[in-house]
Amino acid sequence: METTATTKGQIVIPSSVRKRLGIKSGTRIKVELDEEKGQIILRPITREYIHSLRGMLKGKGLLKELAAEKARERQR
Repeated sequence: METTATTKGQIVIPSSVRKRLGIKSGTRIKVELDEEKGQIILRPITREYIHSLRGMLKGKGLLKELAAEKARERQR
Protein backbone atom coordinates (compact mmCIF):
# COMPACT_ATOMS: atom_id res chain seq x y z
CA MET A 1 0.00 0.00 0.00
CA GLU A 2 1.08 3.51 -0.64
CA THR A 3 -0.06 6.90 0.61
CA THR A 4 1.04 10.48 -0.01
CA ALA A 5 2.08 13.02 2.61
CA THR A 6 0.38 16.42 2.60
CA THR A 7 2.29 19.70 2.83
CA LYS A 8 1.76 19.48 6.62
CA GLY A 9 3.31 15.99 6.74
CA GLN A 10 -0.02 14.24 7.32
CA ILE A 11 -0.80 10.85 5.83
CA VAL A 12 -3.95 8.74 5.51
CA ILE A 13 -3.88 5.21 6.87
CA PRO A 14 -5.96 3.06 4.51
CA SER A 15 -9.30 1.92 5.96
CA SER A 16 -8.44 -1.79 5.57
CA VAL A 17 -5.36 -1.28 7.81
CA ARG A 18 -7.33 0.80 10.33
CA LYS A 19 -9.98 -1.93 10.59
CA ARG A 20 -7.43 -4.72 11.09
CA LEU A 21 -5.63 -2.79 13.84
CA GLY A 22 -8.74 -1.38 15.54
CA ILE A 23 -7.80 2.23 14.85
CA LYS A 24 -10.76 4.57 15.33
CA SER A 25 -11.18 8.31 15.56
CA GLY A 26 -9.11 9.53 18.51
CA THR A 27 -6.82 6.48 18.66
CA ARG A 28 -3.33 7.60 19.62
CA ILE A 29 -0.46 6.42 17.44
CA LYS A 30 3.09 5.85 18.70
CA VAL A 31 5.66 7.00 16.11
CA GLU A 32 9.12 5.43 16.16
CA LEU A 33 12.09 5.96 13.85
CA ASP A 34 14.40 3.12 12.88
CA GLU A 35 17.35 5.13 11.61
CA GLU A 36 19.35 2.03 10.63
CA LYS A 37 16.66 0.86 8.24
CA GLY A 38 15.36 4.33 7.36
CA GLN A 39 11.84 3.38 8.46
CA ILE A 40 9.01 5.04 10.32
CA ILE A 41 7.11 2.64 12.58
CA LEU A 42 3.53 3.48 13.56
CA ARG A 43 1.96 1.57 16.48
CA PRO A 44 -1.64 2.21 17.49
CA ILE A 45 -2.05 2.62 21.24
CA THR A 46 -5.09 0.41 21.75
CA ARG A 47 -6.28 -1.62 24.73
CA GLU A 48 -4.55 -4.64 23.25
CA TYR A 49 -1.25 -2.73 23.00
CA ILE A 50 -1.52 -1.51 26.60
CA HIS A 51 -2.36 -5.02 27.85
CA SER A 52 0.67 -6.38 25.98
CA LEU A 53 2.88 -4.11 28.10
CA ARG A 54 1.52 -5.56 31.33
CA GLY A 55 4.19 -6.97 33.61
CA MET A 56 6.98 -5.55 31.47
CA LEU A 57 8.49 -3.62 34.38
CA LYS A 58 7.53 -6.08 37.10
CA GLY A 59 10.08 -6.44 39.85
CA LYS A 60 12.10 -3.41 38.80
CA GLY A 61 11.41 -1.52 42.05
CA LEU A 62 10.23 1.52 40.12
CA LEU A 63 7.50 2.41 42.60
CA LYS A 64 9.95 2.48 45.49
CA GLU A 65 12.39 4.55 43.44
CA LEU A 66 9.63 7.03 42.55
CA ALA A 67 8.62 7.35 46.21
CA ALA A 68 12.25 7.94 47.20
CA GLU A 69 12.65 10.58 44.50
CA LYS A 70 9.50 12.39 45.66
CA ALA A 71 10.79 12.33 49.25
CA ARG A 72 14.11 13.84 48.14
CA GLU A 73 12.25 16.59 46.25
CA ARG A 74 10.19 17.45 49.34
CA GLN A 75 13.35 17.82 51.43
CA ARG A 76 14.81 20.48 49.14
